Amino acid sequence: MTTTVDVDYVVVGAGAMGMAFADALVDHGDARVALVDRRHGVGGHWLEAYPFVRLHQSSTFYGVASTVLGGGRLQTHGPEAGLQERADKATIGSYFADAADRMVGTGRVELFTGCEYDGDRRFTSRVSGRRYEVPDHCRVVDARYLSPDIPAESPPPFDVADGARVVPVNELPKVQDTPSRYVVVGSGKTATDACMWLLGQGVDPGAITWVRPRDPWMLNRAKIQPDPEIYLGMVADMLAACAEAPSLPDLFLRLEDLGIMHRIDRTVEPTMARAPTLGTWELELLRSIEDVVRLGHVTAVRPGRLELEHGSVEVPHDSLVVHCAAYGLKLPTRLPIWQPDVITLQPVRAGFPCFGAALTGYVEATRADDDTKNALCRPSSLGNTRQDWAIMNLLGFENAAAFNAEPDIRDWAHEVALNPARIPPGHPGSAGLDDATASIQQHVGPGLERLAQLSR
Repeated sequence: MTTTVDVDYVVVGAGAMGMAFADALVDHGDARVALVDRRHGVGGHWLEAYPFVRLHQSSTFYGVASTVLGGGRLQTHGPEAGLQERADKATIGSYFADAADRMVGTGRVELFTGCEYDGDRRFTSRVSGRRYEVPDHCRVVDARYLSPDIPAESPPPFDVADGARVVPVNELPKVQDTPSRYVVVGSGKTATDACMWLLGQGVDPGAITWVRPRDPWMLNRAKIQPDPEIYLGMVADMLAACAEAPSLPDLFLRLEDLGIMHRIDRTVEPTMARAPTLGTWELELLRSIEDVVRLGHVTAVRPGRLELEHGSVEVPHDSLVVHCAAYGLKLPTRLPIWQPDVITLQPVRAGFPCFGAALTGYVEATRADDDTKNALCRPSSLGNTRQDWAIMNLLGFENAAAFNAEPDIRDWAHEVALNPARIPPGHPGSAGLDDATASIQQHVGPGLERLAQLSR
């Protein structure tokens, strides 16, 4: 027997982007929505994330538009005192559960967790086997297109020989037999977090080997804050640098000199530009790890030996290899967000997927024509190489110009804390903010023109 769920939208995936879309859609329209997720609850990959994970950016920029994650609180102690708080796993899980309860409480949202979407507007409970379908007029929203792979759910992308000790990053706090060496495999945020956790637990930097297939560029967290003078000041400096840069490598070096970008090793020019944020205090600690292996990706782990694309490395036989090498940021083909058979959620602004998903939900609730919607929200991408970063930012600026030209969207965006570039209603202004906005106006044209040239 199949139960029909009478809704106007079925959102497949109740992670951050699916939740942000549904929240804005419900708050600005009268649609009925079914939220479907294969996991046991809402929040997506956060349900399976490693226990010491934190957001790499301000909590304010994450979650749904209706409720500010963390309430806009500042950190009051520690190396980031004065910066916006960054939520941990437990806080994020509770926040999304509360957001789901609020949506269900409207009477227009039904939540179906533990259900596998089968396609063709049908889904099945993984627990009871009960089958569901939605009407033919129901729009399908794919919130899984960019779903990350995470180490807890992905086997290592290399061969593991008998006798070798390899664990996903989730298992790191459960280690009972202290190895003589930890080998952290990966170049991104997860590997950075693993290294920081080990150092925070008192592991000697000399007992850590860090396999970095590519060195990363990372954003200075102090510059990515929900204070318009700080954030727009960073944007102004970035546009001015873009306008003058003769090449992409030179642009990143200019951004480093401006304090916008970090690299861990100043003797190595990074080629990876996914650009998570990093605190200066973290940068100094990460630089204490001197045993860095740059021989490409690991192909096999054997007792006492790492095999890599461009060589091999001897390690102690009891070494513990920490798998942080899952494909966390996806780079699939950019698709029109609105198509006849599906709405495919993708980033709209560079680096802030929750704002993009919320904006997509608002546009869906307030516009009738799909061509109009696609003109307002062209898909951006996530960063990977320096060229990807340039394209991501170029598309983000172009989208911002398009939706800010619509008075209601502009007003909504300035009210939504997810939007990093907003100037909140009632903001008192400042000389620094005036300088930033004037500089943006001066450099946005030549900066974007040059960024477009550099991205080719």
